[in-house]
Amino acid sequence: MSRLQAGDPAPQFEMSADDGSTVSSDSLAGERYVLYFYPKDDTPGCTAQACSLRDSWSRVTDTGVTLFGVSPDSVRSHVKFRAKYALPYRLLSDAGHQVADAFGVWIAKKFMGRSYHGNERTTFVVGPDGRIEHVLAAVKPAEHLDQLMEALAA
Repeated sequence: MSRLQAGDPAPQFEMSADDGSTVSSDSLAGERYVLYFYPKDDTPGCTAQACSLRDSWSRVTDTGVTLFGVSPDSVRSHVKFRAKYALPYRLLSDAGHQVADAFGVWIAKKFMGRSYHGNERTTFVVGPDGRIEHVLAAVKPAEHLDQLMEALAA
């Protein structure tokens, strides 16, 4: 499936969060929210991306959005990652990558000659009407925060 674009309806989803709660598209209906898909907990790029959001958390919350990190890691892995870096936002477990598939960000990758599938580092801003407002595709960790802030201000 190809990556969803601005204007598309956000897919229905339900995922377990690191705090023991369940987050679903239904529970977020009427809210503006951000799902940022990242490859793996506690890796250099993902840690840099997560910590840049943490370090500018008031800038993010001042926009009124609710932000979630999404990866195929387990809830247990998310609990450790969030605690280790004192992340102020919830991490959602997409263990079977169904949500990443639905958003079109579960892709074929290559690293050091090895082929595998994983999350493309992509962020979706979803409006209160359930439609995707902005897509930040294949972002670099160091540029993510500024691109997200620009999208949220638009």
